[in-house]
Parts: sequence; structure tokens; C-alpha cells
Amino acid sequence: MLKGLFSQGMAEWGTASLVFVSGAMTGRLLATGMNESQALGALVAILGSLTAAIAVRIWPAADPVEARSSRDRQD
Repeated sequence: MLKGLFSQGMAEWGTASLVFVSGAMTGRLLATGMNESQALGALVAILGSLTAAIAVRIWPAADPVEARSSRDRQD
């Protein structure tokens, strides 16, 4: 049930939407007036969301692990 929710594709779409939303909110709030510290915090939030998006795309896929039982054991 949750396999589709936690898939690679959903992670990519989720981080892409995070970048879009944080950029849009920052642009909107910068246009209405922010002081320098607020703008710096917003830019750090954008950089954080970009870092998450890049990490999701370049993170190596986990190697499949075969399950072993006691019958497979060779002593």
C-alpha cells in the first residue's frame, strides 16, 4: 500500500514541488517586502530544498539482498 508513496518517482516529484513552492513563496514575499535576515533565511530554505532534490536524484539505489535461511547455510 505504501510502496508507491515511498518510491523513487514520488521522491523526485516531492522534492521538485518543494523547490518550486519554496522558490515561489520566496519570490512573492521578497516582492512584498522582507528585511535582509528574512531574505537570507528564505534563500537558505531554497538551497536546502535544492540540496534535497539533488540528493534524491544522485543517491545510489540499494542493492537487492537475498534472504537466507538456515537451510541455505553451508558449513
